[in-house]
Amino acid sequence: MGLSKSFQLVLFIVFGLLIYRIYTVENNEVQEQGEIARANYQQYVQTIDQWHGSGEALYQRMSKVFSFQFFQYIHNTDSNENFTHGSLLRPADDFASEIFNVELGHVQDFPDGRLQVRLDTASVLSPSFNDLEQTATLLITAYIALMLLFAVLMQLHRKRINYAAEYITHIPDLSFLAIEKSRFPGVLHPIGKALEICRSQLKLSLDRVRKENEQLTKAAYQDPVSGFSTRQRFTQHIEAISKKDKQQYGVLVVIKAAELATINELHGRAAGDDYLAKLATCIRKSVTNLGLSECFRVSSGDFAVFIESITLKEGERFLEQLKRHLDEYAQSTKSDSVAHAGMVPYEQGIEPVALMTLADTAVSVAQTLGPNRYYQLEKLSANEQFGNDHWKVTIDDLINRRSIKFYQQPIQPCNNDTEVYRELLARFYNSEGEHLPTTTVIAMAERYGMSVELDKMIVTQTIKVLSENPSISGKMGVNISASSALQDSFTVWLKDILSKHRGTAARLVFELNESGMQANLESSHKFVTEIHKVGAKVAVERFGLGFTSFKFFREVRPDFIKLDSSYSDNIEQDNNNKFFIRMIVDIAKRISIRVIATGVEKQDEKLVLEKLLVDGLQGYYIAKPEALLIKQ
Repeated sequence: MGLSKSFQLVLFIVFGLLIYRIYTVENNEVQEQGEIARANYQQYVQTIDQWHGSGEALYQRMSKVFSFQFFQYIHNTDSNENFTHGSLLRPADDFASEIFNVELGHVQDFPDGRLQVRLDTASVLSPSFNDLEQTATLLITAYIALMLLFAVLMQLHRKRINYAAEYITHIPDLSFLAIEKSRFPGVLHPIGKALEICRSQLKLSLDRVRKENEQLTKAAYQDPVSGFSTRQRFTQHIEAISKKDKQQYGVLVVIKAAELATINELHGRAAGDDYLAKLATCIRKSVTNLGLSECFRVSSGDFAVFIESITLKEGERFLEQLKRHLDEYAQSTKSDSVAHAGMVPYEQGIEPVALMTLADTAVSVAQTLGPNRYYQLEKLSANEQFGNDHWKVTIDDLINRRSIKFYQQPIQPCNNDTEVYRELLARFYNSEGEHLPTTTVIAMAERYGMSVELDKMIVTQTIKVLSENPSISGKMGVNISASSALQDSFTVWLKDILSKHRGTAARLVFELNESGMQANLESSHKFVTEIHKVGAKVAVERFGLGFTSFKFFREVRPDFIKLDSSYSDNIEQDNNNKFFIRMIVDIAKRISIRVIATGVEKQDEKLVLEKLLVDGLQGYYIAKPEALLIKQ
């Protein structure tokens, strides 16, 4: 039962008891007055107890003193003397007699007859009934007044509760209006105070969560190295452009950091991150004062810039500024090249795949033109398609001209009994003598089926350099494509040429990527076997990224395993990598395979790897790559 109904019930009981108590008092008073009236009547009747006469005469005499409801005199012998007045039944409108039940009847015997009367109760009942009526009216009026007052108070109370409930309901909507303290007076004041505290605390909590969410969003969608947006943001942006509900146009510039892999290999990952950060600075400077632009890092070495509301011709100003900044950066670091850029136009409704294909083609053209070059491409046509075709021409040209230079990076043995080697790193140049990105050249050669011819040129030039430069001693590692090594025709050619240069062949270690060799274990085993027949050795590089299995060790049996550089990165803190290397070293030693750790850039990494009993160490901390000095 609610508070309102409970209060009404209590109030009803209290007022009911009050009325009942007053009625009891008045009823007792009526009974006392009735007894007095009866006593007075009896006393009077005793004064005329010897009455001789008619009943009517008796009534006339007694009615002067008393009022009768009923009067009846019955003569003993003479019926003419009889007299009756009134009725024993109470009148229907005598409400007072219904409330107070009082009997004022009396029977008296006279010498000549018998008298029966009932006194009129009006004189007895009227004072008490009036008092009861007035008191009851006052109590009922008070009860109604209290009920109305309570109803009003409850309505106000209900409004305050509804206000509090509505306020609480709107809290999930993040409506933080200040509490109206006037709505919570008296005993409700603690509720208002509690709501105000709740509002303040919740607002502070949500502000804190919002700030934390902004930080997490920033961390998730902002590249920490370049400060640009990440690939996720790039995808969202290019999908927004593809929608046709908004009129927009501009240019997309894709910048490829072509030297990232080389810098990581030559100078380490820290230098690679620094290179990317400075490249991002060059891009950021170039877009200044060009209107609204969005910059993204879409992959490890690829950047994308959307510049709104400019045409391809107007965008050339950005490319010129970018090349100027890239040339300045290249000059300050004495590097051959920094990046290449391709610019294409876009408008609303363009397909993202078509736009990226066009941009990729533009970058491909720029890469064939030399260091830090750019190219603008409006659309793909028969004349513009040469961007990809020109790579074929470029690779074919550098193969024919044998346009290659070598750098060397030594491997440090971990004990005097271990025989290791120096790795030769190839660099390519176009017909104008401009440096071409090594990674791109190799990727394009594989794409267009030219990797075999490129690898043949690398091997031929390596043998030539070693044969013509007797001052270069020790074993040399030569990188060739796994796709070439798994072809029988290449294996036959390589075995034949190495057979003709047995002395040089004994100094060569051919490095192949693990993932490529895993594609065909039978062909990989055949390649290793044939190479061993002519005295050369085989190393599996970037080991651990593919599906490494014991079957690979048993069937392929390379001479060296070069662990991927990711296993050396902060290995002093990574127990999982320690376990993996310890397991590989244990298995390799059982079957006489040497394990070389790459990407060693800190002393702590070197010390931990030595404790794990690897056979050799390679990385920026051990030795930097340097140009191979040869006779011209």
